[in-house]
Amino acid sequence: MTACKAEEDYKLWLRFEDGVEGSVSLGNLLEIGAFRLWRDVRVFEKVEVDPESATVTWEGGIRLDPDILYQDVIALAGK
Repeated sequence: MTACKAEEDYKLWLRFEDGVEGSVSLGNLLEIGAFRLWRDVRVFEKVEVDPESATVTWEGGIRLDPDILYQDVIALAGK
């Protein structure tokens, strides 16, 4: 993963090393454990790509598996 950006309605835009890019919806996670921190949208908006692991991260130790995100982006793009 090379870039990410928080979008409206708890969507996350992602770009991967091979040029694949797209958005995934993460609003369905808001009621689960540590993801409750995202109820404050300002927390969700502080997403970053960890340059060492190429993983999206948020404060509070939240990380999402880049392989699963990649598959989600591919599926949503209909590729």
